[in-house]
Amino acid sequence: MTYEERYEGYLSLIEPALKSCFGEKRGFPFDGLLEAMDYSLTAGGKRIRPVLTLEFARLCGAAAGDVLPVSCAVEMLHTYSLIHDDLPCMDNDDLRRGKPTNHRVFGESTAVLAGDALQAEAFGAILRSGLPAGRRARCAEILAGAAGVDGICGGQYMDLSAGERAFSADEVRELQSRKTGALLSAACMLGAAAAGAGEEMIDAAGQYGAQLGAAFQIRDDMLDVISTVSELGKPIGSDVQEGKTTFMTLYGEEECGRMVERITGQAVKTVEHMDRDGFLSELARRMAVRRG
Repeated sequence: MTYEERYEGYLSLIEPALKSCFGEKRGFPFDGLLEAMDYSLTAGGKRIRPVLTLEFARLCGAAAGDVLPVSCAVEMLHTYSLIHDDLPCMDNDDLRRGKPTNHRVFGESTAVLAGDALQAEAFGAILRSGLPAGRRARCAEILAGAAGVDGICGGQYMDLSAGERAFSADEVRELQSRKTGALLSAACMLGAAAAGAGEEMIDAAGQYGAQLGAAFQIRDDMLDVISTVSELGKPIGSDVQEGKTTFMTLYGEEECGRMVERITGQAVKTVEHMDRDGFLSELARRMAVRRG
């Protein structure tokens, strides 16, 4: 099976599962909230995180159908973070994945609630899944670590609290390891944990995810300068306009390119002993040269 065939196979499972997440809840007074949740959850995207969850589960011997709720959970959490990041009190963005941001369509208060509900439903999806209780608990623990002060929320706070102060290189790495890397790392760990793998395997999955996240963020900073709105699906140049310290402002395009190449190589090496057909290596390499 080629890389494209496996990726498309995962998407063929993920997309219908995401679209059906809240179907049974329709017909209630909170239909407007569900509409806002669905709007962002089903807005498309590469679905990198749930794909990683399913691939690591496969490598650890689990069937995709058994861990599909966990892969949906990580995408719900990711979507919540995007909705909240786009809010006027956060990054104040008008475009996400080529569409108006959630608060522009449904209003700020509904967008806040949609994000809140998606975060709660992410944990519900794991805890209501058919996995053994111990695996459900481990998965919930991993996701909580990526969501809280050690992950997304801590990283976003660092970003917002900086004001116009310039960050050091170490501070930028720390911020992005939480804001971006933590959930990519968790997505990989979730697949291994859901499959019942041991802690050594879960740790290796997390290391790959962290390395992928580091390269992903540097490339993202590059794209904010060199890409276009149509390619990226969101505004470009916002980091420069807001005076943010990024990898691009610290190192420039050429050095950032070398950093992405080096870290991607490290990620490939991390999984070489388990990546039997090269899917994870190919994914990392494609992420390193993405345009959107």
